[in-house]
Amino acid sequence: MTLRREAFLDHVKERGEYGTVEEAERAARVVLALLGAHLVGEVRAQLAARLPEDYALILLNPLQSAEPLSPERFVRATAAWIEGATEQTATWDVSAVLSTVADTAGDDLLGEILLQLPAGYDLLFGHPQPI
Repeated sequence: MTLRREAFLDHVKERGEYGTVEEAERAARVVLALLGAHLVGEVRAQLAARLPEDYALILLNPLQSAEPLSPERFVRATAAWIEGATEQTATWDVSAVLSTVADTAGDDLLGEILLQLPAGYDLLFGHPQPI
């Protein structure tokens, strides 16, 4: 089931403790553009189908990445794309967006997403995997 845009942003805003919906939207756009560069094939298409249309398009037309970014580099890249962000605030932004994505995706799809990402992303999604 596709989550409505307002509901998606409300979740991100709440989790990120943003003062405005615009701040939540800025974080969502950057994080999903970076995430889209790391996902391929059916997994990316399935996730896009569960996101609001605006965000599905961002995921399906990602920023280009020459190689998969480690979780730390993903956070640094997020900080670079958000004006005034630091690594600390970018970690908050990534967590707010990816935990909302995880809830939207559901456990099965999240497991497939994590298989396409370097180790450590489970923590960014707020779903630590057992070792």
